[in-house]
Amino acid sequence: MENRRDFIKKSALAGLGMSFSAASYARILGSADRVRVGIVGFSDRFRGALAPSFASHAKELNFEFVAVSDLWSRRRDEAEAYLKGKGFIGNDNFAKCRNNDELYDRKDVDAVIISTADFQHALHCAEAVDAGRDVYVEKPFAESLEDARKALKAVEKSKKIVQVGSQRRSTPNYWAANEYIKSGKFGDITMVEMTWNVNQPGRWRRAKLVSEIKKEETDWKRYLMNRPMVEWDPRKYLEFRLFYPYSSGIPGQWMSHQIDTVHWFSGYDHPRSVVANGGIYVWKDGRVNPDTFTAVFDYGPDDDKSKGFQVLYSSRMNNEAGGTKELYYSNGGMINLDTNKISSEGGLEAKAAAEMGMKPNLLAAQSLATTGEKQVTSANTGADPMTSAHMRNWMECVRSRKEPNAPAKVGYNHSVASIMSTIAYQTGERVTFDNAKQEIMASGKTVKV
Repeated sequence: MENRRDFIKKSALAGLGMSFSAASYARILGSADRVRVGIVGFSDRFRGALAPSFASHAKELNFEFVAVSDLWSRRRDEAEAYLKGKGFIGNDNFAKCRNNDELYDRKDVDAVIISTADFQHALHCAEAVDAGRDVYVEKPFAESLEDARKALKAVEKSKKIVQVGSQRRSTPNYWAANEYIKSGKFGDITMVEMTWNVNQPGRWRRAKLVSEIKKEETDWKRYLMNRPMVEWDPRKYLEFRLFYPYSSGIPGQWMSHQIDTVHWFSGYDHPRSVVANGGIYVWKDGRVNPDTFTAVFDYGPDDDKSKGFQVLYSSRMNNEAGGTKELYYSNGGMINLDTNKISSEGGLEAKAAAEMGMKPNLLAAQSLATTGEKQVTSANTGADPMTSAHMRNWMECVRSRKEPNAPAKVGYNHSVASIMSTIAYQTGERVTFDNAKQEIMASGKTVKV
């Protein structure tokens, strides 16, 4: 029999049109119950950014790490040592699970943070929500359309809280840019230019670990999941970002971040078409994925080809000139998300306008709201402001049950764009998307991916 206090709580929630079970009520912000979190994949990304971001909010929001699942025995031991060394866990009850079956058999895991290999994210997300856990899952959300569909369907059926690691969605300057564009002050987007350039021969390489890992220390068959069974290859295990179909490399790792802002700012879920090319021009180390990649996208309404804009994305791993850039153009000027400035640069000047009997169109100069922190390209940046804010948003939503800033559909959409560009690169064809069928097309035929 419920007491008066419980009745008042339920009545207040009902008055807001909300219905919660006793178990779900315990997630509401302010509850005394601790949210217990498992780690799926003790990766460099987790160690370098996700763990410190989580830890910076854990005490305030009453969250804690309670377990790790990793197929490699060494990673399980490293996870425990790292978390204890940083003071992120303080007891001897931390569980080291050999796989996710063991993790989800536990009753003390409420939510998980997934930072496994790129091709595993979607399937691990589906597995987690099917097991009744809330999820923070790293991007890319998926490296195949089939996996993306499966994960999105599982999340929508489960009603669990899922945050995809597109951290721009929790960052002040990007929120300000989105609001400015949506206000109409910017005008129609006419062009977007994006770059992500580094000069790092060691990027995504793990030579020392490759020489140290042994097949018997892990579970190769379970690692491959739904990818074809092949002979043990430590490079594909540890340097997966260099090898398709375990990763698309540049599109999934880097472009997925930036193309997501196009979807967010424009309201379009996917490109109408994409062409792409590139190659392995410098780092000839046995990799399959390109070290230089360029894609050109067409965005706009599917039923009106007279409207839209172009996106030019380029990335190289062999010369860092240009760095990371995100430039949005309209007829009146530009938004520079590197400098966080709105300016009239490139806008329609009076002289050119007068020649055609038109009025000049120049944006008023202003700055975007910002934390003052520039985006960086290193995965191991510590509790950087973007990731920290994004992690906090997820943690708050686990308690409030509100939709987080980057729900699963956001990940599905960036996956569609990334997969389209990868197919365009691999085939040399113009690739389109059939929105009604939710299928990727090339040469008028469905591409099975």
